[in-house]
Amino acid sequence: MNSPRRTTLRITGDTPRRRGEDRGRQARADITRAWQVYEELFATVAAGNARTLDVPALALRTVKAARAWAPELVAEMEGVAEGAGMPFWTIAALNARTEILAEAGAPRTGECSTLVRVGPRTTGGQCWDWHQELADAWHLQTVAGDAQGFAGITEYGILAKIGVNEAGVGVLFNILGHADDAATGVPVHLVARQVLGAAGSFAEAVGMLTGAPVSASTVVTVVTADRAASVELAPAGSAVVAPDDRGWLVRTNHFLAPALAAGELRGRREPETYDRHRLLTERVLTHGGGPGTEESDAGTSDAGTSDAGTSGLETAGLETAGLETAGLETAGRDAFGRHPSGPEPSGLDASDGAALGPESLVGLLTAHRDDGAEVCCHAPAEGRLGSRWATLATVAVDPAERRLRVHDGGPCSAGPGTWTPLTAPRR
Repeated sequence: MNSPRRTTLRITGDTPRRRGEDRGRQARADITRAWQVYEELFATVAAGNARTLDVPALALRTVKAARAWAPELVAEMEGVAEGAGMPFWTIAALNARTEILAEAGAPRTGECSTLVRVGPRTTGGQCWDWHQELADAWHLQTVAGDAQGFAGITEYGILAKIGVNEAGVGVLFNILGHADDAATGVPVHLVARQVLGAAGSFAEAVGMLTGAPVSASTVVTVVTADRAASVELAPAGSAVVAPDDRGWLVRTNHFLAPALAAGELRGRREPETYDRHRLLTERVLTHGGGPGTEESDAGTSDAGTSDAGTSGLETAGLETAGLETAGLETAGRDAFGRHPSGPEPSGLDASDGAALGPESLVGLLTAHRDDGAEVCCHAPAEGRLGSRWATLATVAVDPAERRLRVHDGGPCSAGPGTWTPLTAPRR
């Protein structure tokens, strides 16, 4: 059964401001509606935690940090505001929604789950979970005119989120929570936008991420045709997490790097992130066969941090004993978690088990509470704004083809006719 087609914005412009203006003009009414929901969400969450937010001041504080790091991002947001006919601070607030919600003390129950398989053809994907009230506030996009053209999904008014660019650099996105999170640094969504629009290689993407002065936490998983790594970002620093010995990255919503896990906030408030990580780790251990299936159990430790995926950490600004600072040294891989090259599979769901395409993702990510963890999230029929979480999209990325496939909704509702393909445009 075919699902309704989600809007695709095709954004162009030879300067950041012109690209922003194009976005704002195309989506003026939708950006306005999205802002109205976020304005209410900020106020509702803050009130529930007995806090008062000065949203314009918080948004402009993040703009100051963004302007110092990458002024072109600010110019693009200014263009969006002009094209949409909205005050600039509202567009800044949309792009800093993660940081502002951190200031509001937002719970994050029901967030995203990501799986990546590194092999001869590295592929992966994720569930994107967010508030049900914002189910109509996201879109597909292609963006041309920057150093790298890119395609992906994002929310109205927000420059980027999940995507892949013409150089074959893909970005997957999971929010984390650290005790020091605030709205003072470069918004994490703008960091993702910078990677998609500028990174020409895996190394460039990792360098941009570890150098970003963020103030709210997230993990950005960088995926290219032959390698992948998760970059954990927090006010306390950054850390790079390599794939495990079988080439898998399993990410939910808690830190895996020990030094950053010391400031863990999200997992302590909502420990279901460990349940999702444990369930998905168990599933991938038996997926596709191949060497290493006899690995030891990768459950959670007493401290709540899973052992899976922590072999091979490189940190930026953090100390990790026994690891080389020059790379991610893990068995069978080079300094960037890359496996030896081999024959390229013919499709996303190759028989050798290395590729992880839509069908494999659906099988691995379809899990509800009765399965032991709610990976595929469904909103309750009732509840106040801020408490109704749902999986709004399922995304599969194939960096070798510069392509994503997007299903509108959770993996349990996906089928052969429900995926929309997107290919990164040439600049």
